[in-house]
Amino acid sequence: MENKEILIAELKKLLNGGSAHVGFKDAVKGLPFELLGKIPENLPYSIWQLVEHIRIAQWDMLEFSKDGNHKSPKWPDEYWVEALAPSEEGKWLESLKQIDDNLQEFIRLIESEDLFGKIPHGDGQNILREALQIADHNAYHVAEIVVIRRLLGAWKS
Repeated sequence: MENKEILIAELKKLLNGGSAHVGFKDAVKGLPFELLGKIPENLPYSIWQLVEHIRIAQWDMLEFSKDGNHKSPKWPDEYWVEALAPSEEGKWLESLKQIDDNLQEFIRLIESEDLFGKIPHGDGQNILREALQIADHNAYHVAEIVVIRRLLGAWKS
């Protein structure tokens, strides 16, 4: 196996949740809908707000990586939703689907593009940097989701 293939295989593992921590799908699996808007004492966000933040940020990094005309949302206001919970279960399922669809699209991007070449419309970024940023950002917020689930008594120990 060539070094590039090894790197891509490791990036795919990392983007899908790594092997050192729980992945996004497991963090939200079996989560009761009625808990999505709950905020434990002294914490700033609900699980819904964290999931939406992951969705928006990951989408932004994907679109930036492939589209020179992409305009990022305004930081921080447009990266966080105000609603504590989705208005209906369908919105929750749509958000989960978009996160997965965008992640799979980004994985196809790392498989087909030069990982090290500068993104033409960026200021020094490359696909490898964006992949690592998505993985790092998602892992940080997935950990927050797990903590909230533990505090709400909705996490398998």
